[in-house]
Amino acid sequence: MADASLPAATECRVEHLVRAQAIRTPDALAAESGNASLTYRELLAATDRVAAALRARGVGRGTMVGIHLERSLDMLVALLAVMQAGGTYIPLDPDFPPDRLQHMVSDSSLSFVLTQSSLAADVPGGGHQVLAVEEVMRREATSNFPVDACRDAASGCDLAYVLYTSGSTGLPKGVAIEHRSVVNFLRSMQREPGMGEGDRLLAVTTLSFDIAGLELYLPLIAGGTVVIATRDQAMDGDALRALVESRGINILQATPSSWRLLLDAGWQGDPGFKALCGGEPMPLDLAHALAARCGELWNLYGPTETTIWSTLWRVPADCRQILVGKPIANTRIHVLDKSGRRVPVGIPGEICIGGDGVGRGYLHRDELTAERFVPDPFSDVPGARLYRTGDQGRLLPDGNLECRGRLDSQVKIRGYRIELGEIEQVLLSAEGVARAVVIAREDAPGDVRLVGYVVVGAGEAGPHALFEHVRGKLPGYMVPQHLVVLDAIPLLPNGKVDRKALPAPASRGTTRGIDLSAASPALRYLVATCAEVIGDAVAPDDNFFDAGGHSMLAIKLINRVQRDTGMRLNLLALASSTLSQLAEALPQDGVPETSIAGSAAATHA
Repeated sequence: MADASLPAATECRVEHLVRAQAIRTPDALAAESGNASLTYRELLAATDRVAAALRARGVGRGTMVGIHLERSLDMLVALLAVMQAGGTYIPLDPDFPPDRLQHMVSDSSLSFVLTQSSLAADVPGGGHQVLAVEEVMRREATSNFPVDACRDAASGCDLAYVLYTSGSTGLPKGVAIEHRSVVNFLRSMQREPGMGEGDRLLAVTTLSFDIAGLELYLPLIAGGTVVIATRDQAMDGDALRALVESRGINILQATPSSWRLLLDAGWQGDPGFKALCGGEPMPLDLAHALAARCGELWNLYGPTETTIWSTLWRVPADCRQILVGKPIANTRIHVLDKSGRRVPVGIPGEICIGGDGVGRGYLHRDELTAERFVPDPFSDVPGARLYRTGDQGRLLPDGNLECRGRLDSQVKIRGYRIELGEIEQVLLSAEGVARAVVIAREDAPGDVRLVGYVVVGAGEAGPHALFEHVRGKLPGYMVPQHLVVLDAIPLLPNGKVDRKALPAPASRGTTRGIDLSAASPALRYLVATCAEVIGDAVAPDDNFFDAGGHSMLAIKLINRVQRDTGMRLNLLALASSTLSQLAEALPQDGVPETSIAGSAAATHA
């Protein structure tokens, strides 16, 4: 199954497409964030200025440059400037733990890091130069840097970016993607689902997630406007709704979890709205809810290794099953058996992807690259390769692809790809842990949680210490919501882990009572509300995340408290404080009356 209806993009680069559009519509609005905005002319001038500063400092073809910036117009300028200078950018998410960032810096041998003054002290060390983008913008003289300075030397076969994803060995791995692959992807997306001049897209995805590439670059090659949401806005359903409605947004790409945030905030949609959904399986009920509110709903599928999205499917309002559709331009989809042979239509096999989107491989991981990026026996192009996705799927008689889950232990939760083995390795690195198994459980519909099971020696670290250990090594989206200590990991007769026998995290509501009669009204309210949101007992000295919360539940709690009390809890405070500490910031008068006697909130392990 293939789509080859667009010419190949061997020599074109992402920044070339943006520059061409800027020349066509220099005075059109290119980007907005907060109260700031840039026309295409202004975006080009800012990009050239930063690119000139990078070139003057030695950045050129193939130079690795870290991007350690909050979501803003400066971030967009920095990305384009690195590419304009001929370099390759690597996102360094400021919210990642220092150890993880240090590994990314060391593994990629970064030469430079672009950051902002407020974050400069947090950039991991490693022999690279650190530049604050706003300082470059303010202090560097307007440059006569020739716009074609890199065009002759740089090519579409150079790396556009290296993006680190979860790795089963305990360390993230860098996926290397070339310009030609990104250009092919953007041109295909411009045609279908489609974007043009006058369209306004809201960018909500963190730069460390590859789908941000669509949000940031597609509007700029099509003559549209990208509106960049802050991290806090992207995680808040009410703020998302306000942005969509106040900024005239007509295109939004988001994961199913983020779409639910928007719907829960009361968003009613618009007949002229185009909704793009991907990053994790789309539930049928969500498809129906979005299709009823939007003019177009598209389901998108593809791994990072094949450049953002590889297939797409326009979702009909009356759909009865969710498909991932047909390949984008210059992309081939094969469903193969264990011997690498095509299986008949309707028979499940491994989804393998070929064509222009296939990435170069994993940075400095030749053995893993050879394992996952294999020769393409179905192509006449010399050196063509297939990427083995590890996803199971089947082709239907009408040519559409159905994805049926993983063939290994990789999972997708709230849009993030997670190798459970990486979390297991981090748990095993904690003192006293003899065995560790991590699984994704969905004990309540729509609420997928990571649960870690550990065997520890007598007197060794308990769950609280293990949580602290994991938080110091992994980003928040990879930290298990529950840790269960077992005497032994259940095994099958063949010696493999019996995952079905792993118990659900025990409700803590049956072990001992918590007397809240002397607690303040605010604390009683907060304990009861947290228990309701998490679906388990909590106590005043609990931390929300230690008690089983995750990022989406945190936003649900924050919005609930704001509606009930008028106070907005801070997400960082929620992650670092106990409920007792949080309750001190709430008004003691005016909180809703709550009775928690006899409920799950009244008891705690």
